[in-house]
Formats: sequence, C-alpha cells, structure tokens
Amino acid sequence: MTAGRINNPGDPHDAVVIVGMAVETPGGVATADDYWSLLSEQREALGPFPTDRGWALAELFEGSRREGFKQIHNLGGFLTGAAEFDPEFFGISRREATAMDPQQRVALRLAWRAIENSGINPDDLAGHDVGCYVGASTLEYGPPLSEFSHHSGHLITGTSLGVISGRIAYTLDLAGPALTVDTSCSSALAAFHTAVGALRSGDCDLALTGGVCVMGSPGYFVEFAKQHALSDDGHCRPYSAHATGTVWAEGAAMFLLQRKSAAQRAGRPILAEVRASALNSDGRTTGLTAPSEAAQARLFRRALDQAGLQPTQVDVVEGHGTGTSLGDRTELHSLAATYGATAPGAGPVLGSVKSNVGHTQAAAGALGLAKVLIAAERGTIPPTLHVDERSGEIDWDSQGLRLAEKLQPWPATNGSRIAAVSAFGMSGTNTHVIVEMAQ
Repeated sequence: MTAGRINNPGDPHDAVVIVGMAVETPGGVATADDYWSLLSEQREALGPFPTDRGWALAELFEGSRREGFKQIHNLGGFLTGAAEFDPEFFGISRREATAMDPQQRVALRLAWRAIENSGINPDDLAGHDVGCYVGASTLEYGPPLSEFSHHSGHLITGTSLGVISGRIAYTLDLAGPALTVDTSCSSALAAFHTAVGALRSGDCDLALTGGVCVMGSPGYFVEFAKQHALSDDGHCRPYSAHATGTVWAEGAAMFLLQRKSAAQRAGRPILAEVRASALNSDGRTTGLTAPSEAAQARLFRRALDQAGLQPTQVDVVEGHGTGTSLGDRTELHSLAATYGATAPGAGPVLGSVKSNVGHTQAAAGALGLAKVLIAAERGTIPPTLHVDERSGEIDWDSQGLRLAEKLQPWPATNGSRIAAVSAFGMSGTNTHVIVEMAQ
C-alpha cells in the first residue's frame, strides 16, 4: 500500500475528500447502518444514567433539587460500549488499559475502523505520513494524579488529552502530525478543519480526524443544572417552540481524508468532497459562553464564498441545534440571514441530530457530519424529532430555510447532494463545513 504522496500539495484544484468513516452513538449504534436505522426510524437514543461507572446517582438527582439548580432527570445519551475494549488486539496491557480514559479507547478503535472502511489495512500505514487530528475535551476520568493508587504510573498518559491522538499515532506507527484539539463543543469540526489544512499544505498524505466524547463523571450535568440550561424533561428539542434546554450525551465519529487525485489513483471509495471548511471566533459577546449572531453569519458567508455556492445550491444544513433558548435563537437568526436569504422555501432543509442522541459535546460536529454522509448515500433526509411546533424566533414563511419535520427524499442535483454542518463551542470557536456527495 502507498499513501499516494502529493506532488503539488498546494494545488487548489485537488480537493480534499473523505474516503473512510466509523461511528458510535448512544442507542447501541456501532456502524453506519445502525446509525441510519436510528435516524430513519425516528428513534431517540437517550436512556437512564449508567449504573456501572461508580457515579453517586441518588445524590446527583437529589442534589439538583436544591435551590439555584435545575433538576437533573435520569436521561442522557450514553455509549453502551464505552467500557468494551480489546487491549491485547492493540498491544496494550490490561493494567494500562484500565487507566486509559475511555475516550482513548473509543477513538483508537474507531480510527482502526475508519481506515478499514476505506479499504486500507491499518497495519500497512506504519511509517507513512498519516496525520491524526482528534477533537476531545477533558471529562474527569479516573482518580487524581496526586492520589497514590494501583493506577499510578499509567494515569499521566491514560488521562492526558494530547495522548488521545498520540496513542493512535503510536499504535499504528503513523509518521504525520498528531494533534488533539479542544474548542469544547466545536472540537471535532475544528480538528477536521485542521486536518483539511494539513492535507492542503502537504503536512501529511492521509489524515484521520473526528471527535470523541465519553463522560468520566456527570459533572457537565451539574454545571448546566446550575446554569439552568438543561432540558426540563430530559429530551432535546432543537428549533422547537417548546425547547427548554439541552441533554448531554456521548459519541464518536472518525473520518479518513485524502487528496482527491491520490484517492482516485488508489481506487478508494469517495464518500464526500470537502467544498469548504471555515472557522472563526465570537470575540467579545454579552458573556464568555454567549454565542454571536454576527460571527456565525460571517462564518456561513465565508464558507459559501469558499465553496463558490449560493444558499439555494445547499440542500441540507445540519445545525448545531442544542435546544437551548439562547443558542437556538442565535443560530436561527444567523441562518435565516444567510442560508435563508432566498425566496421562501427555496433554501436548505435544517435539522439537528441532537434530537436523536443528545448533545455529544466535543464529538457533536463529527456526528452531524456522519449523519449527512449516511443520509446522502441513501438519498433521504431524516427528520428532527420533538418539533410539534417550530420555533417562533424566525418567520419560517418569509425566508428560505425549511425544517426537517418528516422523513423526505433528498434528490440529487446535477449528480450530487450538498450539505453544510455547523458546530459552535462555548469557547467562542465556531466551525462550519460544506461537503458534496456524488450520486
């Protein structure tokens, strides 16, 4: 196997393409087909908090009833296979594997699967200029490093954020850059953006990229309970008039990227072509975590310009859509001013997979991207759940955006389907990707 070194890495006409993918979500989803079944059958994958992680659940739920907090319901999006791992397969001892953040384990196995999905034997990449760019955040796995325990000695690598990507590169003997990117909830698409740039600049010939989130504690639920940003009833309702907050979840998706000319020479399947990848910051807003409508609108316009597209040429927008009042309001306004700046009903169909699986934090953008790739392959747009009444934040009848309220055909135009995917971080980092899928 040869990675297909790029003779002219700066050639702007040699697009970056996605040649492999792997995904895991709540609801027992471990394959693309599983994911499509969840989406097309319009199922919600939320469930009770896991009882095998040593979390003090009774105290958690009771504690959230105190004054100044919003109640935490016994619902979230949890990976049923988060603890499943075959350390011997990857040459890791059981003692070291136990001290590894599950995010390292999940990212490693999905990296392997994404490579296999492209038709490459992962062992054949050893020594090649393959980059690894993973979006992830620290989520409190394991005891403190200062505590003497039988895990001591392995925790420093087992819980380091940088080692999530580094362990993949080490295990597979990859010679390209290895970076873990943390911009909170936009981490996965920020990593994707970095990987695309690395391929274009010639830093690597192939790039693994995506995002992972496995919670080591229920801490995010406690923080959002204090901020009164959790859903009233434990369900996520993006773009709904009855949205009351978000629901935290876990998940992961990994992609293998390559320049189009090299992928074609190698005969690889091309899942999508990256038409645009853009990133910016909110700057100063009304608060550190408050989003910026102006920044989001600038980002969307830049991506459309980069792709050479008009809003009417984009079929689907997979939005950030957290179900929080401020987040959804800001996003709907910025989308209506850009993608919705068409004749009524002539713009993209808008949806959010968070209605199915919850908010997967650092992995959110990766699961949104996986959703549109899988939907495009099947020529069908899955609906956004729990929208019995559309949000009143925009006038849906006077602009171009349409809400994905039912399972509907996704016809190709001139032989392809085009989708945009957003992810916004509480860090202020906004990300937006536009991809084109050939019929």
